[in-house]
Amino acid sequence: MQELSTPMQNLAPTVALAPSTIPALECRNLGKSFGATKALVDVSLQVAPGELVALLGPNGAGKSTLFQILTGLFVADTGEVVVLGVDMRRKPVAALARLGIVFQQMALDLNLSVRANLLFHADLHGLPRSQSKPRIEALLQRFGLFDKQHALARVLSGGNRRKVELLRALLHEPQLLLMDEATVGLDPQSRTQLLDAVVELTHSQNLGVLWATHLVEEAERAQRVVVLHKGKVLFNGSANLLCTQQNCSGLEAAFLQLIAGTH
Repeated sequence: MQELSTPMQNLAPTVALAPSTIPALECRNLGKSFGATKALVDVSLQVAPGELVALLGPNGAGKSTLFQILTGLFVADTGEVVVLGVDMRRKPVAALARLGIVFQQMALDLNLSVRANLLFHADLHGLPRSQSKPRIEALLQRFGLFDKQHALARVLSGGNRRKVELLRALLHEPQLLLMDEATVGLDPQSRTQLLDAVVELTHSQNLGVLWATHLVEEAERAQRVVVLHKGKVLFNGSANLLCTQQNCSGLEAAFLQLIAGTH
C-alpha cells in the first residue's frame, strides 16, 4: 500500500525496538492554518504500541492535513509530533524511518510485478537484498499473495493492490503504521479483510496503528476512537464511553450526535 513520498535513500535499514512504555505516536497541541482557514486546532493524541486508534471524522475534518504533518509533507505551525521518542521536527529522517504509511491514493507502479514493486520499495529504504528478499517472501506467504508475486500490479483486484501496499509499508519493519482512508474504493469484503489484517498486526507485531476513516463500522474495531471535526478533537476514548456520554446505543448514533452538537 502507499508509503512515504519523501526521499528515503538515507533511512536506516533497521530500527531497534523501543520500550513498550514509549508511545508509538504522540501529537501535542498541533495547529495548522492555510491562510484564514484553520485546518487543525490544538490537536493532541497518542497511539501506544499494539494499539489500534481510529481517527474518525467526516470529510473535511482535518484528517488528511494531520496525516500530511505526520508523514513530513507539511510542517505544523504549532505543536510537536514524536514518533517512538523521536521528535519529527528535530530529527525528521529518524522519525520517518520508524513509521509505515498507506495513503488513500494508490501508488503502486502498475507496470511492475508485485515482487518488483516490493523490491523497489525495499531498495529505496536501503534494505540489502539479503534482508529484503526473505522479508518479501514471508509477507507474501502471510497475506496470501505468494502465488501472485509475478503478476503485474495492474491485473490485481483493488483489495489485493491494497494488500501489496500494506506489505510495502511493512517491509522496513516499522513500529507505527498510518492508514489514511486506506479502504476507499474497496468492496465491503476487501475492506473487512484489510482491517482484519491490520488488527492482527497490532497483536502479533505489537504495532501501533492510527487508522483514519469516515466509516463508523471501521472505527468500531479500534481500542480507542479519536473524533476529529472542523480541525478539533471532540472526543478521545473508547467507543463505549462515547456511546455512554451521548446516551446512544451505537457508535454511529453517538458519533452523529456529537458532530451535530458542534454546529
